[in-house]
Amino acid sequence: MPMEDPASVESTSDKSPRFFQPVEKLDNGVAIIRIDGPEKMNTISGDFRQEIEDIWSGQIAEDPSVKAVVFISGKPDNYIAGADIRMISATEDKADLKQICMDGHATFDILAKKGIPVIAAINGACLGGGLEWALHCDYRLATTSPKTVLGLPEVKLGLLPGWGGTQLLHPLVGLQAALDMILTGKNIRPHKALKMGLVDQLVDAASLEAVAVEAAASLADGSLKSKRKPKALMNKIIEDTPMGRSIMWKKVGEKVAKSTGGNYPNATAIVDCIKFGLSSSKQAALEYEAQRFSEMAATPESESLIGLFEGSTALKKNRFGKPAKKVEKVAVLGAGLMGAGIAQVSAEKGMTVLLKDRDSASVGKGTSYIMDNAAAKLKKRRMTKYEMDTVGSRVIPLTDEGDLWKRHFGSAEMVIEAVPENLDLKHRVIQQAEQFLPEDCVFATNTSALPIRDIAKASKRPQNVVGMHYFSPVPMMPLLEIIPHDGTSDAAAAAAVDVGGRQGKTCIVVKDVPGFYVNRCLGPFLVETCALVEAGVGLEQLDKVMKSYGLPVGPITLADEVGIDIGFHVQSFLSEADMGVRMTGGNVAVMGDMVEKGFLGRKSGKGFYLYPKGKKGNKGGKELNPEAVSLIKAHQAAGGAGASLANDVIQDRMMCRFVNEAALCLQEGIISSPVDGDIGAVFGMGFPPFRGGPFRLLDQRGAGAYADMMNRLADEHGEQFRPCQLLMDHARGDKKFHT
Repeated sequence: MPMEDPASVESTSDKSPRFFQPVEKLDNGVAIIRIDGPEKMNTISGDFRQEIEDIWSGQIAEDPSVKAVVFISGKPDNYIAGADIRMISATEDKADLKQICMDGHATFDILAKKGIPVIAAINGACLGGGLEWALHCDYRLATTSPKTVLGLPEVKLGLLPGWGGTQLLHPLVGLQAALDMILTGKNIRPHKALKMGLVDQLVDAASLEAVAVEAAASLADGSLKSKRKPKALMNKIIEDTPMGRSIMWKKVGEKVAKSTGGNYPNATAIVDCIKFGLSSSKQAALEYEAQRFSEMAATPESESLIGLFEGSTALKKNRFGKPAKKVEKVAVLGAGLMGAGIAQVSAEKGMTVLLKDRDSASVGKGTSYIMDNAAAKLKKRRMTKYEMDTVGSRVIPLTDEGDLWKRHFGSAEMVIEAVPENLDLKHRVIQQAEQFLPEDCVFATNTSALPIRDIAKASKRPQNVVGMHYFSPVPMMPLLEIIPHDGTSDAAAAAAVDVGGRQGKTCIVVKDVPGFYVNRCLGPFLVETCALVEAGVGLEQLDKVMKSYGLPVGPITLADEVGIDIGFHVQSFLSEADMGVRMTGGNVAVMGDMVEKGFLGRKSGKGFYLYPKGKKGNKGGKELNPEAVSLIKAHQAAGGAGASLANDVIQDRMMCRFVNEAALCLQEGIISSPVDGDIGAVFGMGFPPFRGGPFRLLDQRGAGAYADMMNRLADEHGEQFRPCQLLMDHARGDKKFHT
């Protein structure tokens, strides 16, 4: 869908092309138009649309020799990555977006008026408005390149396809497949795209242009016809009969309600658009879609999600500059779940990995973890057999048994240490490794809370030491905290950010303080969890209430997933560190009791919940661990009023402890911007994306109203709820964190 500021649209007829290369007209009547915008990726904007109208009217429309047109990209690995979403922010009155969408349809009406075949020759990303562009074409070819993906990801931005996606997709692929694509925003790979009817033909990237020209000429002379994929009998029954459709829409409604929790209004709007189009004229359906698009663009949910997208895009830039040399060989110390996960994401992105642990059994578990995950991707067709074997070949298992590891470490360019949270142990491994590492090798330590400066004290080259705090499970969690200590060189920090980005992580740079950013904010959050449990709030109730707020899992389940022992260690460490009253209000002793009993969470089979062996989940709900419940009752206050607390009070008490700590981190320079704070919270803790992060939440609720709520809680429950100075300053000045 096109998204542009109408005021920015101006005629390009008297200007050199900015978005398209000069038209090439062939002797067989095929014109080739190469899309080649000024930025790294092709995106659609108002100027883009105006330029193609000018090219068409000036060079195509009145030329009888042109019998067909091929739209192909002039960039490698990118067709059209989507619309320029910056234009949404530039459109002050979101109601104006309806006309902008309709202007886009008018552009394609101009192209269709000549009555010649228009072909989309796709190589690389064809997403959002780019796929809608291709859907407006008469024939679609796609390459088999692994860089080629097709999709409509607008749902992830709180939006819906606004340039015909809800109307043009389902006639090609069927209602069920279209609903799945648009509601999930998933990417479709070339072979699946062909099978489902999204594209008409697959070709090798090297022959894309030649085959596209041949197809265009054949479409023009009538020797080739675009054929729609026939529906399977069961799909006909479901999609094309009144009873089938009634059942389908009921199931879709239930699925949307369950997956969104009512927090993403655009999902319902998507279903409404498709339904409306089935009983309306094409023009009415497109206008309805454009109207709903403009409505969704005006929602706080869309503002939040677009803010996250723009923030994560901005964070791709390495604030320390380009590294002096690209790290190609990474040594990972520790082959447990964390170390094996780091090794996996490194090997998958082309790095050679030296995976070292104390013995063959330990390193064998790590390599098995990597290959089991690769096999799961192969089964889901997210990886080829060749790619799986290549990942395996990049991981070199090493042990303390013998001297082989010493020779390999002599060529390592970065070490990432992932041993348990013990300062003496970390000192030993850094001193042992440094004996054999090159002078310029970066030593990164993965720690949840220990100050990097303390770890660096054991190093002969402290300027090479930097923190890289990954989140578990590493292959799934998108955040990486980069923590330079006062003596870390810019070269080491730049290498850490670069490696993290190449591993597929979004990196935020955090000051070297206990807990860094995410765990520092989680500390008071989890203390408040203990306070509410002590007050009598049920474990399952607390999980349910916080999931309804938008968290992916409740705090009780989160503790089990992270590990009760790790949570207790971090809580104890932070309580003894520099956070003072902010770590009070709840007693974490119950977690200590659980650790003594061996109730460590999922990894031990018992935590707050039970995890029977061989059972990955229980659709009926997890079963509470009765022994843990008994331990908790011993810590609960008699006559606690927690069970009668309203859901919104529980949510405010939990979340304001996190939000206030985030604001204090900004106040103290632990993070450098509200963008870093929002990205860190959403990508590292699971802060509800539709709320945008703690700073976007403060802007939308109002700093004044939020500070008032916290002061009321402080008066009632204690100083741990008192808002920090930065939050009070914003409240008094009615200021926003995001401008």
